[in-house]
Amino acid sequence: MEPEYLFLAAAALFAGFVDAVAGGGGLVQLPALFTVLPEAPAATLFGTNKAASIWGTAAAANQYLRRVRLPGPLLAAALTAALAGGWLGARTVSALPAGIIKPGVLVLLIGVAIYTFCKRELGTTHAPRLVGRAAAIAGALTGFGLGFYDGVFGPGTGAFLVFVFVRVFGYDFLHASAAAKFVNVSTNAAALAYFAGHGHLLWAVAGVMAVCNVCGAVLGSRLALRFGAPFVRRVFLCVVSALIAKLAVDLYTV
Repeated sequence: MEPEYLFLAAAALFAGFVDAVAGGGGLVQLPALFTVLPEAPAATLFGTNKAASIWGTAAAANQYLRRVRLPGPLLAAALTAALAGGWLGARTVSALPAGIIKPGVLVLLIGVAIYTFCKRELGTTHAPRLVGRAAAIAGALTGFGLGFYDGVFGPGTGAFLVFVFVRVFGYDFLHASAAAKFVNVSTNAAALAYFAGHGHLLWAVAGVMAVCNVCGAVLGSRLALRFGAPFVRRVFLCVVSALIAKLAVDLYTV
C-alpha cells in the first residue's frame, strides 16, 4: 500500500473512533484528505469524506442500538428532516464561503465548551425533557438545521448534535451520542447522494478509508458503552477543544 493510503487509513481509523464516542471525526479525516490530495476539488474531498465516514457512523449506530433505548418518533422526525437539510446543504456548499462560516462556528464552539466545562452535572443523568409532539418538532428542527450545516461545511456536526441532545432534550452524554449517530447517518447519506450523483467521489480512496473508519467506530462505541456518560463527556470536551484550536488557527493563518 502506498504511504499516502496508509496515512489516510490511519486517519480514518482514529476519526471513526473519535466520531463514535463524541462526534468530530471530520476534524481528523477531512484535513488528512486535503493534505494528501491538495490538487483535488474541494467538493470531491467532501464527497470522499462522507463516503468513508457514513459506514463508521452506521456501525457505531448499530452498536448503540443494541444497548441504548431511544424514542422512535423523535428519531424518525430528526432523520427525515436531516435528509432534507443535508441534501440542501451539500447543494449549496460552493455558494457559502468557508471564510464566512468559520468565525460563527468558532464562537458557537467556544460557547459550548465554556457551558459544558462550567456545568459539571450536564449530561450526567438521563432525564428526557420533551415527549410526544414537542419532541418530534424539536427533533425535526435539530435534524434539518444541523443536517444543512453538515452538508455545507461539516466539521463539528457530531459534537453539536451531542450538545443539543444533552442541553435541549435532557439526555445524558451516552444517550446523546447514540442519538447523534442516527441523525448523522442521515445527514451523511443526503450529502453523499448529492456528491456521488455529481461525480464528486474518489471510490478507491473512500473504500480504504471506510474499512478503517468502521474499525475505529466499533472500538469507540464499545468503549463508550462500557464506560458510560462520564467517558463520553471527557472525549466530547477534548473534541470541542480541538475543533476550537483548529478553527482559530485556520482563521489566523488566512
